[in-house]
Amino acid sequence: MASLTSAINVNVDTEIKNQATEILKGLGLNMSTFINMALAQVVKRDGVPFEVVNPKPSRKLKKALKELEKVENGKIKLKNYDNMADLIKDLNED
Repeated sequence: MASLTSAINVNVDTEIKNQATEILKGLGLNMSTFINMALAQVVKRDGVPFEVVNPKPSRKLKKALKELEKVENGKIKLKNYDNMADLIKDLNED
């Protein structure tokens, strides 16, 4: 039996397409080959072949953001330095 092909028309962000095309080119692939590979993986895995999640900040990042908020609100006072030498001197004293 002969293999049949179908065309897919997709609208994508131009900059994303251009960046992806360059990356794929560096890998020796074109967009059509990559899309065929990706679709084959969807079928093989019976789902999306990569994790699709809403990004969540780590605990460490959340803590840093809270600290930054306190700095911005004046609840935490930070020392300012006029030059690198004073900063280095302070760091070495601790």
